[in-house]
Amino acid sequence: MSSDVNITRLDAFTYRERLAAQPQPPILIPVGAIEQHGPHMPLGVDMLLSTRMAELAAERIGALVGPTVTTGYKSQQRSGGGNHLIGSFGFDAATVIGICQTLVRELTRHGARRIVFVNGHYENYQFIYEGVDLALREIGDQDAPSVMILSYWDFVTEEVIAQLYPDGFPGWDVEHGGVMETSLMLEYFPEQVAMDRVMDLPPADLPLYDLLPVDPSLTPSSGCLSSGLAASADKGRILAESIVSGIAESITGRFGM
Repeated sequence: MSSDVNITRLDAFTYRERLAAQPQPPILIPVGAIEQHGPHMPLGVDMLLSTRMAELAAERIGALVGPTVTTGYKSQQRSGGGNHLIGSFGFDAATVIGICQTLVRELTRHGARRIVFVNGHYENYQFIYEGVDLALREIGDQDAPSVMILSYWDFVTEEVIAQLYPDGFPGWDVEHGGVMETSLMLEYFPEQVAMDRVMDLPPADLPLYDLLPVDPSLTPSSGCLSSGLAASADKGRILAESIVSGIAESITGRFGM
């Protein structure tokens, strides 16, 4: 029997056996996007990191990881640079909602009783929520599983933020393509990061409102909202430990594991 936690790398018979174990393992669903992350990182950052954080947490607590949702909601200028940038694939809310709804329904049909969505793309959150809510209404109270929804960066502690951002934290809203994502990629996917291509620009200075149609001049030319130049694999390791520990503790605490 494979020891892999990701069900997409298991055969169907092993998956059934693992899901039938007692106590039953929770299933973590990574939710990412295909989105530009500047010239130094690939389009798959959000799905790569959400999947890796989910796998690390699952290994720690004996959980499983389900299929990664790659069809993320469209990038917004104040959190992802904007969907006007070539390289970002923006799916409508109905698509994200429908996929999350289907995943809850299908996992419930498989017998899953505890599901956790691990979000790695800022714009996804409310649409994951809506998909889960619609699925639970459809399934009904008697058979409904327990479902948690979280974004992995929320588990970076204040102590880690103070340690890694000694000159001040710019805020998660401008961390797109910045130190956190670049550091995590350097730790887990270093071959996909080109630090010599980082555009070291000041954090984006964006208005406190959204504008449609988008004014492209408001987005930095890098497509990133802050510089990733200060990123390192060591910082990625510190960030990951905070994130994985927090996710693991939340899941085990909520589900009584």
